[in-house]
Amino acid sequence: MKSTHRLIVLCCAFLVLAGCGKSGDDTVVDVAFIGSTDAMFDNSQRLAPVGQEIRAATSEGLVAMDEFGEVVPALAERWIVTEDGLSYIFRLRDSQWPDGTPITGQNVRNEMQRNLRALRGTSLGLDLAKISEIIPMTGRVIEIRLDSPMPQFLQLLAQPELGLRRSGQGTGPMRLQRTDDIAVLDPLPPQARGLPFDENWESRVRQVRVHAFAAPEAVDAFNKGIADIVMNGTLASLPLADTGPLSRGTVRLDGTLGLFGIQIMHDTGLLSEATTREAIAMAIDRENLLAPFNIGGWVPTTRIVAPDLPSEFGGGSGENSGANSGANAGGVGERWTGLSLEQRQAQALRRIGAAARTTGGASLSIALPVGPGSDLLFRELAGDLAAIGVRLVRAKAGEKADLVLVDRLARYADARWFLNQFNCSLKRGLCSAEADALIAEAGRTSDALQTAALLAQAEAQLTSINAFIPLGAPIRWSLVRGNVDGFSENRWGLHPLFPMALRPM
Repeated sequence: MKSTHRLIVLCCAFLVLAGCGKSGDDTVVDVAFIGSTDAMFDNSQRLAPVGQEIRAATSEGLVAMDEFGEVVPALAERWIVTEDGLSYIFRLRDSQWPDGTPITGQNVRNEMQRNLRALRGTSLGLDLAKISEIIPMTGRVIEIRLDSPMPQFLQLLAQPELGLRRSGQGTGPMRLQRTDDIAVLDPLPPQARGLPFDENWESRVRQVRVHAFAAPEAVDAFNKGIADIVMNGTLASLPLADTGPLSRGTVRLDGTLGLFGIQIMHDTGLLSEATTREAIAMAIDRENLLAPFNIGGWVPTTRIVAPDLPSEFGGGSGENSGANSGANAGGVGERWTGLSLEQRQAQALRRIGAAARTTGGASLSIALPVGPGSDLLFRELAGDLAAIGVRLVRAKAGEKADLVLVDRLARYADARWFLNQFNCSLKRGLCSAEADALIAEAGRTSDALQTAALLAQAEAQLTSINAFIPLGAPIRWSLVRGNVDGFSENRWGLHPLFPMALRPM
C-alpha cells in the first residue's frame, strides 16, 4: 500500500508539472533513481550515487565523463600533460561563475582546494593524495602537479565530487530546481556556459526530472509509464527488473569495475586466525553463486584487485592453497586454482572444526542490503558455509555483523583504487598497516616497475591476512525506454543526465 500511495503522489506531482502519463510526451525525461531523496539533494562532498548524478549535472569540474564513460572537456577546454606525467596544464573556458565572477585559474584553484579538504578522510581523498600542488598561472590557465605519474588522473578528476562550485553554485551544464521531492533539471544554453551560441538550442533539448525511490517503487513507476528510465539498480534489486511485456522496456547491464565481496569486520572468535578466515573464502562456490540471477558474462574472482586492468602488475595463476596463496613474482593471481570446490571445502571443514573447538561455536552474521537479490545471495552463501560447518545468519538493520557485503564501483582503472578501499584510516574492517605503507610508498615513486611491484606486494599482504573475500565484479542495471537517448552502458556505472536531455534525432 505504501508503494502504491507514493506512486499516486508521484503521478499527481508530474500532473502538476507536465501531465501524468508519458504517452507522446517528448518534452521531459522522467528518471526514477533508486536511492533516497535526502541523498539526491545532499550538498556535501560525500555523495551517494543519486547525489553524484545531480552534482555532475549541475557542477562541472575541469573535466567530465560522457555517457560512454570517457573523459571530455568541461571547465577546461583543453589541456596538456608533460612528458614525465607529473604536470597537467589546463586552459579554462572563457566563462563566468553563476554570480557573474569571471572564472580564473586563481578562483578555480581555491574551489579545488576546498573540495580536497572536504574529501580528507575518505577513500577518494586517498586517491587524490598524489596531487602535490595546484598552481594558478596567467589568467585562465591552471597547473596541477603530482608526486608521481598517474595515467588515470584525468578519470579521477572527472569524479562528480570534484565538480567546482562558488558560493555553493556550479556552472552547469544544467540548472537545478527542487519541486517537492523532485529534482527538476533544465539544460543551460551554450552561451551561458562560455560556449558558442546555438540558435536551435531550445528545440534540441528537454527537461530532465529525477525522483528518488526505493527499488520496488522505481520499477513500478517504469512499468506504469510514469518514468522513462530507472537507474542505480544493484544485485539486491535485480530480480525486480522484469524483461517481460509489462516492463515496457529493456534491462541494461553495465560491465562494471569495482569491488563485490565480503569485508571481514574483526579478528576475534571464529575469525581470529587468517587461516580460518581463508576457510570461509575457500568454501564459496563463486562459479555458481549468481546462477539464480541468470546473468550472462559475470566473471567471478578470488582477487582483491580486478584482473586485466590497463595498469595491471601481472597475473600468474600458480597453483597453491596456503594463507599466502596468490603471491608470486609477477603479482597476485587467482587463488586455489589447483583445487576443486570439494577439495577446498574439505580443507575448510577441517580448519573450521579445529577453530570451533577452541572458540566454542561456528556461527557468523552477515549484513546485506534489503532486497530480493540479497535474499537469493544469502541463500547461496549460507548453503556454501553450511557445507563447512558454519551457520550463517543475517544481521538485522543497524546490528553489528561479523561480515559485511561490499558493493562498490571503481573510480578509475588502477590497482591503487582497489587497495585504497582497505586503508586502515577508513575503519571499514580488517586492514593492514603494512599494506598501507606499501601503497603510500608506491604513490611517491616515479618508476613504473617499482610502483607495480609495491602495489603487488600490498595486494599480497592484504590477501595473506584474508581481510576481504572477493566474489567478482559489481552488478549495475537500468531500465531504459526507447524514447531516451544519451544513455550507454559503461564500466563506471555512472550515467550523466545532461546527454539524456537531448531530444531523440
